[in-house]
Amino acid sequence: MLAAELSTLGLNDVCHDQHGLVLATLPANVTWPVPVVAWNAHLDTSPETSGTDVRPQIVRPYTGGDIVLPGDRSKVIRVADNPELEQLHGATLITSDGTTLLGADDKAGVAVIMEAVTYLLEHPEIPHGPLRILFTCDEEIGHGVDHVDLQRLGACACYTLDGSGANTIDVETFSADLATVTVRGVNIHPSIAKGRMVNAVRAAALFLNRLPHDRLTPELSEGRQGFLHPYALQGGVAEVTIKILLRDFDTGKLADYARLLQSLARDVEQEIAGVTCHVAVQMQYRNMAEGLQRDPRAVAFAQEAHARLGRRAELTVIRGGTDGSMLTARGLPTPNLACGQHTPHSPLEWACLEEMVSAVEVLVETARVWCQHAETE
Repeated sequence: MLAAELSTLGLNDVCHDQHGLVLATLPANVTWPVPVVAWNAHLDTSPETSGTDVRPQIVRPYTGGDIVLPGDRSKVIRVADNPELEQLHGATLITSDGTTLLGADDKAGVAVIMEAVTYLLEHPEIPHGPLRILFTCDEEIGHGVDHVDLQRLGACACYTLDGSGANTIDVETFSADLATVTVRGVNIHPSIAKGRMVNAVRAAALFLNRLPHDRLTPELSEGRQGFLHPYALQGGVAEVTIKILLRDFDTGKLADYARLLQSLARDVEQEIAGVTCHVAVQMQYRNMAEGLQRDPRAVAFAQEAHARLGRRAELTVIRGGTDGSMLTARGLPTPNLACGQHTPHSPLEWACLEEMVSAVEVLVETARVWCQHAETE
């Protein structure tokens, strides 16, 4: 659908490839050379909550107070949990009906990019350089840019539209690893199990119980604090697999977390005879802060665009990752811009139309800033 729309708009090199990526080019409308800049959003939504048969609700205007979602009235978007709502009286909000995700993460970013492209085409008087559009998939499982060919993309900087609220630029993300703990036992019929069965379920429960309870958990951490997050468990008596997210802004601490898991695995093996407990750690993405220093223009020009619009861009850290984390690690500086999404990965997700419009304005102005700096260099 997006490829067809981009083609209808008249963009060059529109491609929907075998990996699900959508790419296109909006050519420069000036005669002087301008660096190529990419805009990125992701098409997939979180697997943690269903995104099937979404029934969006429009709240227009928002007059304040909690928002009860009609499909499941036990689901309530509360001002106490979303204090930013106090600043959005009179705005247009979009929610799901409470039975699914809304999918604003990252449909809001997709919509912002499409609108910004359309606006530039409708306003040729706004100078801009070549813009590469990139829509990815599998961002939510850390594989969004696995098949992105950076040479083919040809950009010197990129912006992901995958942030919350308005007027923020995410310049740091978590560094992230995934630990897979495989607990193996011996299964046999319970009637003849004495001295022979080794229950992997019990061993896995012991392992999980030994994880820190009073620290290093998402429920007890904030700001720059990291965590270990067991989020998936499956198996039976013979074998259990546990998936654990390792997250911290300090990349070096991920190795400490891995060593902790390996120590717990050895303890379980010693306490339950016959059990084997193996920990495998896979790198997912890294804090983008260091990579952004390769080309400071990516952040500086986005800040300048906000200032030209009479806004102050807050440089923020994100307790998560984006496709930009991976792109930056691969050499393409990619800060993350706000696009009006809130409370992602939850049926209580919502988006604000006016903040999405604000994001369009920022993108357009950022394109102008890159163009005008190139003209004077």
